[in-house]
Amino acid sequence: SKLAALFEHPLYNIPIPEVTETDKLFVVNPMEKFSLRNSGSDEWVSSSKAETLLPTGKTAYDTYPTWLKFHVGINRYELYPRQDPLMPTLLRDLATQRIVSSVQKSGGTQLKLIMTFANYGQALFKPMKQTRDQETPIDFFYFSDFERHNAEIAAFHLDRILDFRRIPPVSGRLVNITKEIRDITTDKKLAKTFFISPAGNVCFYGECSYYCSTEHALCGKPDRLEGSMATLLPDKTLAKRRSWRSPWRRSYHKSKKAEWELNPNYCAQVRETPPYDRGHRLLDLIDMTVLDFLMGNMDRHHYETFEKFGNDTFLLHLDNGRGFGTHSRDEPSILAPLQQCCSIKKSTYLRLQLLATQPYRLSDLLREALATDPLAPVLAEPHLRALDRRLGKVLAVVGRCLAR
Repeated sequence: SKLAALFEHPLYNIPIPEVTETDKLFVVNPMEKFSLRNSGSDEWVSSSKAETLLPTGKTAYDTYPTWLKFHVGINRYELYPRQDPLMPTLLRDLATQRIVSSVQKSGGTQLKLIMTFANYGQALFKPMKQTRDQETPIDFFYFSDFERHNAEIAAFHLDRILDFRRIPPVSGRLVNITKEIRDITTDKKLAKTFFISPAGNVCFYGECSYYCSTEHALCGKPDRLEGSMATLLPDKTLAKRRSWRSPWRRSYHKSKKAEWELNPNYCAQVRETPPYDRGHRLLDLIDMTVLDFLMGNMDRHHYETFEKFGNDTFLLHLDNGRGFGTHSRDEPSILAPLQQCCSIKKSTYLRLQLLATQPYRLSDLLREALATDPLAPVLAEPHLRALDRRLGKVLAVVGRCLAR
């Protein structure tokens, strides 16, 4: 396994600072237990509702469902650890846990559902919009592109291979539209959009500002539909998040350009603007730029951080569905922050160099990581080959900066 060898490499074993109580997202009551209801269902209840004795040698933490262990493990420095023992179980839960509720997520431009599992875990479901080998039409603007379910899955694994670990875990899943959405939804607006197509397939389209109409309906075969299931982060009432507008945000206009596209010295003013004037925020944003260029994502208008940790923490790389739309062309403008600032973390640069070598070739690593997903193959081969080409371009930009 190239992946196992990568995670054993010294560059992937640089220790994070010691995590103190204030560095944890949640401080947990060590006595709070969870147990299965006696009714035979697989629902979890807290110990305040069910008095149970723990098996010998077990701690209260052992009774938590995996999604809750994931939430409890988030700290100032990482969303999840490198060698996370929870990861295989968490991904399996996303793919197999019984769905008890499906409602449309409010906001956003395209249809997404929030699905709740029997163990109270929740996931964001993005349905399949196009096949693996379809490329985004060249005349599409980036802001009207489809969101792709397989891009969400691939982005999670790519982010992990780059050792950023800033995307919540994502798994592919085959969903039964009839039993796991239509029959159990309490969302009246969503329920009104279901129909049977002339081919006899179950379809729905929801309500949103793009692609929510009978012409863009999502149809099963006859009711089976692929999609991505992304672990939801803790509720914002429990862990507030701050949304930051990216300084290199695009204009989202058909003809206007953003300031950074017109001013080659734009980075100088960013460096003088909080929070980019101190700490590692600018370098973290350049990490995100590298991730976006590798997958061809032009749609990074905002990013988020956990409010508790202030400015000294990692960025959350959420909403990656517009990645992996094209493999035959690259978008150099995504690399503007790296090109204009000529800055990159040393650790990131060393890992990128490593991923350009034969034993740790990036495309091979991502192919191996995606092979375990229920919807494998997740990416068409040309997308994997494009990663190696784009990685070479990132290293070339850094090389020019070093020469300067």
